[in-house]
Amino acid sequence: MAGMRKSIITNVLKALFRTFPLGFIFTLGIPCGASLWSATAISRLAPQSDPVANQSGTSVNTANGSSAQETKNNLSNFAWLAGDWQGTWGPRIVEQTWMAPKAGQMTGIYQVLENTKTLVVELFSLLETPDGIEFRFRHFTPELTPWEKDGPTSMELASLDSKTAVFENSAAGQPKRALFIRVDPNTYISRSEIVAEDGTVQVTEITFRRQPPATSSTAAKKGPKAK
Repeated sequence: MAGMRKSIITNVLKALFRTFPLGFIFTLGIPCGASLWSATAISRLAPQSDPVANQSGTSVNTANGSSAQETKNNLSNFAWLAGDWQGTWGPRIVEQTWMAPKAGQMTGIYQVLENTKTLVVELFSLLETPDGIEFRFRHFTPELTPWEKDGPTSMELASLDSKTAVFENSAAGQPKRALFIRVDPNTYISRSEIVAEDGTVQVTEITFRRQPPATSSTAAKKGPKAK
């Protein structure tokens, strides 16, 4: 009887693995309270059975809910953003600078230019909070008059893997989703999704490329010529 029961269980498991991806079967075992990031990470990594490695090189097994949450809430996952970036948005040039993570925060500035005119300035931060990482930003005129009269827009980190971070806005205001899509160490795509009342989605995507740091020789060339 015991041998027959073992044979039946084995055949059932074989049938499941033939029918569903391994990641799907692992996802079925995630508790309802687990984070969206945990489900995404396990689903994508389970076929290779690889741990998730954070930016500091520490391997974290996503099967452990608390470890996955700690990894998600760690700003070191966004350390690759530090530096100067530039992209184009139609005829406009977009310049962006991120500071390195420090004291639970990454701060940056964003400037949109068309020809020789500044159209908008944006200040933004990634913050470590007790509930997870938040992306906060606010737009200003060139004279630094704020566009958003009710304060900065705040979005919560909803999912994260080695290539994509998704932030969602559960409150009023736009955009409703913002994505950081890492293409390679020197290229990433910023995607913003504005959802209208009728459900239509307006998408803006800007591809940013890392800019080399300014050197003293470069600064000297841009300065006044020596007599």
